[in-house]
Amino acid sequence: MNRDSKIPKATITRLSLYCRQLELLEFDGYRMVSSEKLAWLCRVNPAQVRKDLGYFGEFGVRGVGYDVRDLKRQIKKILAINRDWNLGIAGIGNLGTALLSYQNFPARGFNFVAAFDSDPKKIGKVFSSGLVIRDVDELKNAVKELNIEIGVITTPPAVAQGIVDLFLDANVNAILNFSPTQIHVPECCLIENIDFTIKLDVLTYKLKNELGI
Repeated sequence: MNRDSKIPKATITRLSLYCRQLELLEFDGYRMVSSEKLAWLCRVNPAQVRKDLGYFGEFGVRGVGYDVRDLKRQIKKILAINRDWNLGIAGIGNLGTALLSYQNFPARGFNFVAAFDSDPKKIGKVFSSGLVIRDVDELKNAVKELNIEIGVITTPPAVAQGIVDLFLDANVNAILNFSPTQIHVPECCLIENIDFTIKLDVLTYKLKNELGI
């Protein structure tokens, strides 16, 4: 087992939160930040911040804190977001269209370079960005042509697995799945499932049990 396999997924999620807050601190002119302040901003405790960072080495100076710009740079390197990534999205309905229009993706280095659908009425449509909806049959060639590294699934559940298989056959080994269905991938591949209804279940539980509503 390598070191990375021992790092909790929650730690990776918190690193992303730390990075967002460091960007805001830098924008506001901060040069240094303590673990206490960073923890407060991210709603965790200072020991958790130090433990999360400790998985990856020594950061900061005891009694002084962390250099905001340097820590941001180090975390981006750890998360591999110090470079751009090419994404291909399949399923250009309401959600797919919304994701393609979300400007925070390219601002953070996640670039949609291809969009796919099977609906003849959508194929050929051109977005304001210049991106053209391609026939899903072109997916494999487009992956090679455009160096697509991450596949995004926003299709109906019934066809999601088939689209994932197309991405996998084209050697795209990382999938972000928004389709509300169980997707199967080989152990060598990565998948992140985004199910909004699960988040809503968590909210309703908290409404009842924490706020008494």
